[in-house]
Amino acid sequence: MRIGLVGTGNVARALATGWSSAGHDVVLGSRSPKERAEADELKGFTLVGVGEAGAHGEVLVNATPGTASVDALKEIDPADLDGKLLVDIGVGFTEGMELSHPNYSLGEEIQAAYPETRVVKTLATVDSVVMTDPGSLEGPATIFLSGDDAAAKETTKGLLADLGWPDASQLDLGGIGTARGQEHFALLFMGVAEAIGSYGFGIRVVPPRTAS
Repeated sequence: MRIGLVGTGNVARALATGWSSAGHDVVLGSRSPKERAEADELKGFTLVGVGEAGAHGEVLVNATPGTASVDALKEIDPADLDGKLLVDIGVGFTEGMELSHPNYSLGEEIQAAYPETRVVKTLATVDSVVMTDPGSLEGPATIFLSGDDAAAKETTKGLLADLGWPDASQLDLGGIGTARGQEHFALLFMGVAEAIGSYGFGIRVVPPRTAS
């Protein structure tokens, strides 16, 4: 599958490596590809402009900071967004480290801006290492999906499986409105990370014990 990632940071590079290893054709989209091409951390990756990444991908992935995502997506031809799956991973923080979307979510904002694009929110509750190596955890964790299109979520589940997330670890929360919970978890995520001294953790949904 051809995947166009928007972003060149830790998350984008980790996902590009993971999905490339699974056999996908992956490019990284940068707003300044010529300047960024010289960066050591991008050696070995296929780096193109954001618009080119949009044209390349059968699936697009937003891996930019949530405060920059909508502007970055504007560099993609709208025709290259219509009907496509866009996996949104971004979470936005202000300079004061407050959520940039306190009463809604970036996922909802993108879906409203591009109603013909099939937006699925996922991977917003773990860091870049756990995203692509859930086996690094001591036990199984839960990863979430939010989106309005059932077929798009099925495709996303397959891409998550390619990163090592089994079906039993994937929890469909429902429509794109539930992306708020994923993004707002960032506040708890930061608290947990400080408490345990690591960002490399996951969370697990533990259902109630069934009556015997």
